[in-house]
Amino acid sequence: MKSTFVLILVFCAATALAQTAEAPGCGPANVKFDVKTDKNQHPVAQPEAGKALVYFIEDDSEFQSHPKPTTRIGVDGKWVTANKGNSFSYSFLDPGEHHLCSSPQSFELSHEITTAAAHFTAEEGKVYYFAVKNRWLLGSMIMHVELTPLDSDEGQLLASKYALSSSHPK
Repeated sequence: MKSTFVLILVFCAATALAQTAEAPGCGPANVKFDVKTDKNQHPVAQPEAGKALVYFIEDDSEFQSHPKPTTRIGVDGKWVTANKGNSFSYSFLDPGEHHLCSSPQSFELSHEITTAAAHFTAEEGKVYYFAVKNRWLLGSMIMHVELTPLDSDEGQLLASKYALSSSHPK
């Protein structure tokens, strides 16, 4: 009887830790963003002197609900931007290793929301593209998020199709 109780206690603790664990790139959970998108604005940004340029392209084509989620993008433990729907944003980063995170700021229809993480090494003057893919299927209780590097040609193509996001913390 005691061993069953201990097993249940260990399982509950592990589940709680798994649900509250955040990736190293994420910012504080309480930070929320206001996001506006502009379908007519497609700037071709160039890296600032001494920096790398990173595009974050949100693809919600497999998200079967409305409204589309607002997805925060974190770099090295701080939220730097957010996207909503099929849109993109970008950020200038110092050269070196960076830890990235992608997490919806909320989605009421899911019992579980995943967080995605990646890391990469940025080089001065280079441009990088990452896809942020949100998936939620009707009837599912899990909202799934992926964060993956893209080939530069694919990144440019997707950015040309999607709206530019501008965001600021609430």
